[in-house]
Amino acid sequence: MADAQDRQGETAADTKSEPFLQAVIQTAERPNLFARFSLTARILAVNILPLAILSGGLFYLDTYRTQLIDERFKLARIEAQISAEALAGVTRERQEALLVQIGLEQRMRMRMFDAEGRLWADSFALAEPAFEFDDVTDDSWEQEVARWLDRTVDTIVRAPAVTDYVEPEGQTADDWPELKQAREEGLSQVRLYDWVDGTPVITAAAPVGLNGATLLTVRNAVDITESVRAARTALITSVMLVLGASALLSLYLARTIVSPLQLLASSAQKVRLGREREVEVPRLPERKDEIGQLARSVSDMTLALRQRIDAVDSFAADVAHEIKNPLASLRSAVESLPKVSDADTRRELEQIATHDVRRIDRLVTEISDASRIDAEMSRATREKVDLAKLVQAIIGSREYRSENADHGIEVTTRGFAPTVLGVGVRLERVIENLLDNAVSFSPPDAPINVTIDNDGTCVTLTVCDRGPGIPVDQREKVFQRFHSVRPDGEDFGNHSGLGLAIARTIAEAHDGSLTAGERPDGEPGACLHLQIPAMQ
Repeated sequence: MADAQDRQGETAADTKSEPFLQAVIQTAERPNLFARFSLTARILAVNILPLAILSGGLFYLDTYRTQLIDERFKLARIEAQISAEALAGVTRERQEALLVQIGLEQRMRMRMFDAEGRLWADSFALAEPAFEFDDVTDDSWEQEVARWLDRTVDTIVRAPAVTDYVEPEGQTADDWPELKQAREEGLSQVRLYDWVDGTPVITAAAPVGLNGATLLTVRNAVDITESVRAARTALITSVMLVLGASALLSLYLARTIVSPLQLLASSAQKVRLGREREVEVPRLPERKDEIGQLARSVSDMTLALRQRIDAVDSFAADVAHEIKNPLASLRSAVESLPKVSDADTRRELEQIATHDVRRIDRLVTEISDASRIDAEMSRATREKVDLAKLVQAIIGSREYRSENADHGIEVTTRGFAPTVLGVGVRLERVIENLLDNAVSFSPPDAPINVTIDNDGTCVTLTVCDRGPGIPVDQREKVFQRFHSVRPDGEDFGNHSGLGLAIARTIAEAHDGSLTAGERPDGEPGACLHLQIPAMQ
């Protein structure tokens, strides 16, 4: 009964989950843009795509570089203005000293131009240069790659073009656009240039005093480029390391998924082609994940299909064997009729032929019914069935047709109302077969006992006869197709041997069972027990 309840629960769960499964199947069957790619490729793409997006931070660093330059623009303007104020109103000697001091401290080149625009003081000429521009001819390959990456990023982000820094041939204020503009407008000016190594050069021009002198500062902001390149290198290194680790993990993940799926597909293909019948679909017992569940489900399904195929083959062979016997008898009788002139013998042969035709007709009917049960039960709609009322109706109908052979049928009902959820016409067939079996084995006028008991979880219908009983070693065989142990004196061929097999198939289709046993009172006879889950 517990097994029946478990199966009933599983059936109910399957019924509830059916809409969800339908939705999943419909979703899986929709055209998918990525369906043409292998599972390994898709796993790699899903894991690598976020890293590819993360690598977009390389282009964000260009914004970071722009912000740094903007800050340096402000600083250069302020430095130029403060230096110009410090230089105004002091002696020439003091101006030259300040140019050298500020230039060395701030690592920039400072030049003074007089009111006529002539250069009269240069911090690089007055003292050692505060910095030197990089000579790209002796750069290492790492620096060349860094410059190439800078140019690539600038091209992708469409950075505005920057004028290359070139020292003018002349040494007058008009040779510098920012100085010329500062002289004309009387305001400080800042310009951005690029050195050949890709580092920014920031110049600032500011008026000095009120007599028309101007100051020009030049700074090679190497630290900005170094800072951006360091950040970019760190990001690239991190992305590459994570990318490599992600690719390896993706390949490992793909292998743990794809390899068993390919193994299952190969085994299923062999099973489908019918080759190597002994091939077993791997069950992967060591895997406790969904792949393991799939493997075991496919293995169980394959085993069930093989059992079904074997059953069909065996059934077909049994059918051929069972029909062949009456056909041989019929053929013999028909072939003998023209050769026999004796009226009594001809009548006997005609009776044999008639009996064989009826036997073949009964076999074909039973075989057809047996082969349709599984399909019909899977499509049938179940409804509330009261087994007590159904048994009483069947007994009354059998009495009317004189099928009980003067056997009294005693019905006893115990427990709750014996209500089940099932297919009434099929349950009627089971009860008919059980009563037929009891009538055929019971001695003349012996009563047949029918007991219906509902313990709240399972309804048990027991049919007991007073015949010779069923030996213990035969109690399972009687449910096999075409297996028939008939009582002495019964006409040969009156039963197909399919009745109990059909009854058990219907019982199992109702999540129940049909078993054979002995009478509980110790008297001779057999009892057949039909158990079906009670309707809650």
